[in-house]
Amino acid sequence: MTNYEFTGLEKDIKEFRDTFQKVQNEIRKVIIGHHDVVRYTLMAIIAGGHVLLEGVPGIGKTLLVKSFANCFDLDFSRIQFTPDLMPADVVGTNIIVEEPGKKLHFEFQRGPVFSDVLLADEINRATPKTQSALLEAMQERTVTSGGATHALSEHFFVLATQNPIEMEGTFPLPEAQLDRFFFKLSMSPASEEELCELLSEPGPKDPSAISKVADRDMLSRMRALVHRVPVASHLISFAARLVQATNPGTKFASERVNSWVLLGASPRGGQALITAAKVSALARGELCVSEKDIIDVLLPSLRHRIIFAFEGEAQGAKADDVLLELLQVVKAPSA
Repeated sequence: MTNYEFTGLEKDIKEFRDTFQKVQNEIRKVIIGHHDVVRYTLMAIIAGGHVLLEGVPGIGKTLLVKSFANCFDLDFSRIQFTPDLMPADVVGTNIIVEEPGKKLHFEFQRGPVFSDVLLADEINRATPKTQSALLEAMQERTVTSGGATHALSEHFFVLATQNPIEMEGTFPLPEAQLDRFFFKLSMSPASEEELCELLSEPGPKDPSAISKVADRDMLSRMRALVHRVPVASHLISFAARLVQATNPGTKFASERVNSWVLLGASPRGGQALITAAKVSALARGELCVSEKDIIDVLLPSLRHRIIFAFEGEAQGAKADDVLLELLQVVKAPSA
């Protein structure tokens, strides 16, 4: 690499880090607390992944997504998932159009999925058929209707929410569909200090107060830079061991994993882990991924990809506890 190329790369990394911090600062003008959720959601947007967010109603999920859309000057739409929601209500449908002097013809009417940033509120309230319509769009970033394929926005990002305590009238996401999400995050109840700050406000926070600190081109450049971040072979091996250790019967699986886990993380989980670690490194202003970056994104990347067997459910096992235990078992190989 020439000095000119290195100087240009240093400039790109600084621009990435500064923009990352500016966006976080803007979001925090309207989102009180939840700093990890803000940071990891921003990381997922830059990585081109989607987020599954657990949280009870009224804690600012819609405000969070609208604020990110405003920061990057992106289009925003919202779908309230209900049991009677149909796939066509999400992706769109062909309708018969009659124009003066012309024959009747079909025309595709786009659904709310055709936006940059989509809030899929209470996704587990919709039937599996409707869930799969959205999740196919998430994976392929296209919608097929009437034999024609329609491309979604290159910046298409979904934040899907689900209530962690409601069971009646819900359809939990299957394992294969959970695996489509880049991160799974949780918004915990506000602390006393955060609640006091929120209650002292004269009215609800307004996402329009968020300034545009970046644009679509900046987001595209940030995503392109992520792909240029190198990862040392011993850290690739570390990530691979962590993913393998979540699967029972494998070389690095712990006793608890073998006893409690039915299905562990997939190779897609490993890809998410490495990509997220690259974003973490750039957010720190570093070009190369470190072991610290992989550990930083381990929980949000893999927690939703671990499915417990009956024994684990009976013991009240939690994916985060299993993953943190694996860090004591799986060590990074020497460089």
